[in-house]
Amino acid sequence: MSRNKTKTLRQFNDDDLKDKLTDLKVDLAKLKSESIKGTLKKEAGVIRWKRRDIARILTIMNERSGGKDKK
Repeated sequence: MSRNKTKTLRQFNDDDLKDKLTDLKVDLAKLKSESIKGTLKKEAGVIRWKRRDIARILTIMNERSGGKDKK
């Protein structure tokens, strides 16, 4: 999966963003488990970019909701 730019993410609708978010979270969980086991080799730096992509999507979703979800 390639990295996503904020400009392209803003063009997606909410359902597409949710789908992409779940895909990224699954990928991140797999990478973290491989890292813990010690089998992660070349993709060690990918964890950082997955986390940043997840944060980027969550930021866009929060902007669209207007911050209503905060308690």
